[in-house]
Amino acid sequence: MLRIRRYLKPYMLMFVAAVILLFAQANFDLMLPDYLSRIINTGIQQSGVESTVLEAMRQETMTRLLLFLNDDEATAVRNAYTLIEPNTTAAADYEETYPLLKDEPIYVLNELSQDDFDALKIPVAKALLAVSGLQRALEDPEAATQLGGGAGSAFDLSQLPPGVDLFAMLGQLPTAQREQLSANMNERFAALGERMVEQTAVTAVKAEYEALGVDISQLQSRYIWRAGAIMLGITLLAAFCTISVAYLSAKIAAGVGRDLRSDIFKKVESFSSIEFDKFPTASLITRSTNDITQLQMVTMFMVRLVFYAPIMGVGGIIRAIGKSASMWWTIALAVVVLISVIVITISIAMPKFRVMQALIDKLNLVARENLSGMMVIRAFNMQPFEEKRFDKANVELAENTLFTARITAVMMPVMMFVLNVLSVVIIWVGAHQVAEANIQIGDMMAFLEYAVQIVFSFLMLSMLFIILPRASVSAERIADVLETDLIINDPVAPKHLNGQFQGEVEFRNVSFRYPGADTDVLHHVSFVARPGETTAFIGSTGSGKSTVVNLIPRFYDVTGGAVLLDGIDIREVTQHDLRDKIGYVPQKGVLFSGTIESNLRYADELATKEDLETAVTIAQAADFIKEKPDGLATEISQGGTNVSGGQRQRLSIARALVKQPPIYIFDDTFSALDFKTDAALRRALYESTNDSTILIVTQRVSTVKNADQIVVLEHGRMVGKGTHNELMANCETYQEIALSQLSMEELSS
Repeated sequence: MLRIRRYLKPYMLMFVAAVILLFAQANFDLMLPDYLSRIINTGIQQSGVESTVLEAMRQETMTRLLLFLNDDEATAVRNAYTLIEPNTTAAADYEETYPLLKDEPIYVLNELSQDDFDALKIPVAKALLAVSGLQRALEDPEAATQLGGGAGSAFDLSQLPPGVDLFAMLGQLPTAQREQLSANMNERFAALGERMVEQTAVTAVKAEYEALGVDISQLQSRYIWRAGAIMLGITLLAAFCTISVAYLSAKIAAGVGRDLRSDIFKKVESFSSIEFDKFPTASLITRSTNDITQLQMVTMFMVRLVFYAPIMGVGGIIRAIGKSASMWWTIALAVVVLISVIVITISIAMPKFRVMQALIDKLNLVARENLSGMMVIRAFNMQPFEEKRFDKANVELAENTLFTARITAVMMPVMMFVLNVLSVVIIWVGAHQVAEANIQIGDMMAFLEYAVQIVFSFLMLSMLFIILPRASVSAERIADVLETDLIINDPVAPKHLNGQFQGEVEFRNVSFRYPGADTDVLHHVSFVARPGETTAFIGSTGSGKSTVVNLIPRFYDVTGGAVLLDGIDIREVTQHDLRDKIGYVPQKGVLFSGTIESNLRYADELATKEDLETAVTIAQAADFIKEKPDGLATEISQGGTNVSGGQRQRLSIARALVKQPPIYIFDDTFSALDFKTDAALRRALYESTNDSTILIVTQRVSTVKNADQIVVLEHGRMVGKGTHNELMANCETYQEIALSQLSMEELSS
């Protein structure tokens, strides 16, 4: 994957934006369980009471609270509240909320900093519990005995006479006795813990609000609606982030795929025949399609998950432990199990992923060969054999795919099983924690939600780990193509074939061997093909005729000697400049899907109608084109399969003629033509291209008999060079070829 990371650089801005949105989305998602916890704890259990620091209290309540606060705490509480008298301007703002203010003064909380507000929570909560505890003690003698320190203590509440104002009496007690009572209470509060003290004190806060005339049900509804609205807003923001990230990830993935396909296509276009020998056509098709699709998919998943899942996992763990640190081991155990499942699955599936793309290559190769060679297969009745060959490749791929699918399919049920077991364990342990007053129900529910988020974050990562190995293999295969060093390259400081270019082709002591071969296929070939002349190459099959002409457009580079155009080594000019001077007609006529006209304009898209008609006339293609109802607009199917071999060759020749280059190369182009058409075509060709250099590869003596120069090849060596008559007189190889095809009378005429 790292070898193609540069393709992400143009999309870094979108990638950074996606990461920011993912961070925001993860935080929004992590907020929701916390608000669920608040609705349960505060909205339902505490009737909407958010804090033990009262928003308002009666004057007598303030007096009672101060009895159980030390001097610093008492001062802080007095400074935090303002006494509001009835029937005053200030009272008008609070009468609707606190109806009791119409009859008696109350204390209202001032605007405090968050630190000052938090500092009051525990002291006020303890004081409220002390006050409410004393009130209950007056009704329960046993509780009074325990609260006062037990029978025989300095302050035994159970011995108080009836009708005594307990709090007035407490205010008159010596400081030592009040401190003893406070110490007894603080000892009990310490056993509960601060969180439980706050939770228990909420009951006293609710009682005080009811005494003030506050509508508790309205307070509860208002809190739940407010928290629900916040949750809805957070959900909408998370949805916006999700949609935005999905859009950006799709755009990045599509852009990366487009750029990779474009660069692979451009790279393949620059391949010489040597590189095509290294990468079979079927493999290049797979790399340009299936492999890039794999990379697009993994790019999209990586953008969406590679940051989101870890943030959710880590954030969920932190927040879950914050809700209940005592249950951390449940999540830790689940995480260990999940990581083990992922590691085991990937280690088993990874080797199969490595061979999957190779199997797709093999399947494409068999399918391509069957489609292109269908006529031959039918002619030899080899359909059963090809079906078995295809079935073998298909079954191998299917078995490999099924194995990896079964292995990876195990992950989902295993993870869901872990999630369900984890949920049961959390509920079981959490229920005991709630019973022991260590956590609230809402906190347990939030802990469960965070556990689900953590498991799903690992599930998302596992999906990434499933597709990442296969995508990494695809990335390596694509990088192999993109990083292939081209054997044939343009020079750094090229020369130019312009101005008075004539088109003289010279082979100067040329030798050539194919890459990886042990011996040369051409040995010290030398000749000069001049403008206005026809140079023909003849020889037996495998003598090197096509290899000679393929060196001129630099489909291969010579390994010895040099090929020159107008005295310039072709390796010193650009491939574009070189091929711009050549009209090449391959041995197998190649046509492209489109029309006859579009195929002809492939050579020169600016050619006039007259140029096209002239070219098809010279190529002896005018008659069969006129027979078509649409003429030049006749549709050509892929590969030219809807025209005959001879028609395909003539259209290929016409295409080269449209270009009107100074050099023509005909590589056994006339093999599919009958002798009459061959003769007529060569005659018209000679008349219309008498200023061009013509090179013809053929096995027909009749085709080359009138050539200005004939080069005879045998086993890659030039064994003769001259005109027909000269070679008949002094070249034994040429004589054998000629006499095998024509009679002496035909050769002499």
